[in-house]
Amino acid sequence: MKTTDLNHIALHVSDLEESRRFYGEALGFETIPRPDFEFPGEWYRFGESQELHLIAGREGPVNSALRGSHYALGVESMDEAEAFLAARGVRHTPRQTRPDGAFQIYVEDPDGYWIEFCQNPA
Repeated sequence: MKTTDLNHIALHVSDLEESRRFYGEALGFETIPRPDFEFPGEWYRFGESQELHLIAGREGPVNSALRGSHYALGVESMDEAEAFLAARGVRHTPRQTRPDGAFQIYVEDPDGYWIEFCQNPA
């Protein structure tokens, strides 16, 4: 089997409207069409072909951590990413530098899912 890309990440959320405000308004992800499923949700695009699928109705706890379950999005400039988040009032961790020189920051969504933003070394 040969895989071609990471198609999407699906997150089960407790409050779809709050998640829409966070992902659509605060983070500025582009909403994309979603099939007419029998359950509520929202789809977003990030990158060139990757997607985030929010699925409403979560009632159980979330198991996510900086060094555990999280997902990471690459950014061109960490300076721009930090300024963007600050301008929108999105709290993030202080910038870290990985041993390979990549920069990392993390934000937590309304359900407790952690998202890493990273800039690879030049």
